[in-house]
Amino acid sequence: MSRVAKKPIALPKGVELNIQADSVSVKGPKGTLSIARPAGVEVAIEDGQVQLSPATAEQTAITGTLRAIIANMVHGVSEGFERKLELVGVGYRASMSGKDLNLSLGFSHPIVFPAPEGITIATPTQTEVLVQGADKQRVGEVAAKIRSFRPPEPYKGKGVKYSDETIIRKEAKKA
Repeated sequence: MSRVAKKPIALPKGVELNIQADSVSVKGPKGTLSIARPAGVEVAIEDGQVQLSPATAEQTAITGTLRAIIANMVHGVSEGFERKLELVGVGYRASMSGKDLNLSLGFSHPIVFPAPEGITIATPTQTEVLVQGADKQRVGEVAAKIRSFRPPEPYKGKGVKYSDETIIRKEAKKA
């Protein structure tokens, strides 16, 4: 069996896991998430921990994947996920107006990005954007979408970058 699938998932206080015939849902203080349960994967709760086991040897890989997804769901509904973006460049600014993110990224027009359902966007400073939510996949998707408006370029490093991202710089053309 997969090493990942063998590891149990601890359920923190305030987190409730529901197992149906075709889906698994997790409810906590930050929201509710659910995923379709593939056939051939057994999910059980024992002593406040979630155990997964494959019904057949062919289901081993999907069992490990489902375990990782459920672990992310449990972490998301209890603590949440966040992704921090930085705007690097002269005149690059971010601000919030209601639930819309307004970005000034050197174009002739401002970019207005509405926050999707279940995602919270905040701007602690004019050059920082904080994307928060319970679903790890959606938080990463929204952060990647915001970054795609002006990805960092390799010569001056200008653009929207993740806070932990390192931009590999290129040397300028020599005469």
